[in-house]
Amino acid sequence: MADHGKIALVTGAGTGIGRAVALALSAAGYRLAVTGRRAEPLEEVANEAAGEVLVHTADLRDPDSVRALFDAVTARFGRLDVLFNNAGANAPNVNIEDLPFEQWKAVIDTNVTGVFLCTKEAFRIMKDQDPRGGRIINNGSISASMPRPNSAPYTASKHAVLGLTRSTALDGRKYDIACGQIDIGNTETPMAAKMKHGVLQADLSVKVEPTFDVAHVADAVVHMANLPLDTNILQMTIMATKMPLVGRG
Repeated sequence: MADHGKIALVTGAGTGIGRAVALALSAAGYRLAVTGRRAEPLEEVANEAAGEVLVHTADLRDPDSVRALFDAVTARFGRLDVLFNNAGANAPNVNIEDLPFEQWKAVIDTNVTGVFLCTKEAFRIMKDQDPRGGRIINNGSISASMPRPNSAPYTASKHAVLGLTRSTALDGRKYDIACGQIDIGNTETPMAAKMKHGVLQADLSVKVEPTFDVAHVADAVVHMANLPLDTNILQMTIMATKMPLVGRG
């Protein structure tokens, strides 16, 4: 493990993709801050990590909670080099006319507003630290470009994340802040477990879809994180080779 002293913050780090990425970043020599709503899974990540870890619970929909999170990171480490905006929410796959407003709002508040608030606070830190700059990596989705049936809140939120990624990449140039997005299709996590039992397709059939090891997502994020700030992967797609993305429609 290389100890390069860089600091990485991972949101939604207690389970799934966030957990895998946090542990991979730690193994790659990053000192970590991990956040989520529940302390217990974050503590488990910290216990398994290779190096120093700050555990801080937060509600990423709340500006005050997000500010407190980033203040805790700078109080502990003095800077922030990488932010992985991973935390996300979904809604039940129901007909759009039957979707309660509260479920729409919960997805948008977490997946869009949460990313915006974290990005805002990261800019506040990264533009003034020495050496200046840093990297923001957003967890997009295949749904940032192509919907599934009955997925309006999630699809709309991930389209918005792509817009945020591009705006952040542009607005970060003057501060040496790079921003990119990783779009992930059918990685092997509890969220994707339903793929093995069959999911609704665009033609309203139900088909089993292949998945792939989340370790490959973690490796890809570490690769993005390790790039020099004059180099950026704006958008990467990593997916199960035989999932039916290519050819949808």
